[in-house]
Amino acid sequence: MARCGENTVAFIRKRGNSFYLVHNVRKKGKVQQIHLARLGRRPRISEDVIQGVSTSHPFVSVDWDELKAKASHTLVRPFEQNVEQMRELLSSVRNLHMDIADLQLPVLGMTQDQELTSQLIAGLKLLRGTLDVKLGHGRKGSPPFDKAGKGLR
Repeated sequence: MARCGENTVAFIRKRGNSFYLVHNVRKKGKVQQIHLARLGRRPRISEDVIQGVSTSHPFVSVDWDELKAKASHTLVRPFEQNVEQMRELLSSVRNLHMDIADLQLPVLGMTQDQELTSQLIAGLKLLRGTLDVKLGHGRKGSPPFDKAGKGLR
């Protein structure tokens, strides 16, 4: 629950194709909505969002666990029958592929910000692990998709 002088609640709102973290405040008898953060097309409450809101709006206290639960369970629908989301994901995968292909790992060792380099390498390892699980490489003998011609192999 968020509090800013009164008992108010920060919540997630969808506007158009994007989700926002918002907070209502009452000024002179009227309710005004403050946008705390843009969460994107799929509402994810990351540590960056938490830090950004905490920095930009230090007097707003938010129940992050409750918001994370709501974002992951009630607002996000799987990619069921949503061709547009699948197209956007495919575009993101292609862009990420090109960015990673252009990345020169030996040059990273020479950068001044070793912490950032370590975080990038950890992120790439996490991505590899996630892809292995999603594509079924973690299970012996089980194809990643059904045998009706929709598999990757």
